[in-house]
Amino acid sequence: MSSERPPTRGERAATRRTARLAGRAVGVVKPVLIDKVERDHQQTDAQFLRRRIVVAVTIVVGATLLGLSFSTEPGDPSFYPLTFALAATWVAGSLASGPLHLGHIVLGNRTRRPVLTPIAVGLLLAGVFVVGGLITREIPVLAQFTNNVLGYAKAGSLWLVALVTLVNGVAEELFFRGALFAAIGRKNPVVISTLLYALATVAGGNPVLVFAAAILGLVTGLQRRAGGGVLAPILTHVTWSMGMLLVLPHIFR
Repeated sequence: MSSERPPTRGERAATRRTARLAGRAVGVVKPVLIDKVERDHQQTDAQFLRRRIVVAVTIVVGATLLGLSFSTEPGDPSFYPLTFALAATWVAGSLASGPLHLGHIVLGNRTRRPVLTPIAVGLLLAGVFVVGGLITREIPVLAQFTNNVLGYAKAGSLWLVALVTLVNGVAEELFFRGALFAAIGRKNPVVISTLLYALATVAGGNPVLVFAAAILGLVTGLQRRAGGGVLAPILTHVTWSMGMLLVLPHIFR
């Protein structure tokens, strides 16, 4: 004879509320990360070849500048012109490669530009990284790698570092989820763009930076595939990176 008791009215109500919340969460996530909107972004063979050549050259130059940027000591004034040159490289390569698109998502029965939802995704992603930071600071090796990155924010001018973070976040998404994503083609663009984004950050010489790039690249890659444009990845990237800049230095004192 079973000893299990039937759920109470309160427990059934709690279960229904949980199910409704889960349904709403899925309803928000699907248009941003999963469902693909209809679009026609066809390229001729010549345009596709040109985009690939421009992207290949840009990623080599950009990775080199990234390595030079993180080879400077925190507080070194040369860090700022190098990072602005890096952003200019990503933007120039993106614009030279061919057309870029902002993208759309479908919410309800309406097609609209993605704005609030990508910001919410960026905040959620930042929250996950903050929890990860609380764990990482207890592991000396990982804490040291994280402090090496945060050293530029701690030693330099906060407003200037924030400007660098903002500009490079936009520039990286224009290139990696814009030009590069389009240059990959239809076969596994999310995986390939994420791997190339992570590999480009290897030049920075910091495994924590590479790991963060892989996670961020996967999320923004899914957004790019779903919406067909760079607006959602840009807003998520900027929201996440500014959150990291403002919160993590307080965790890693």
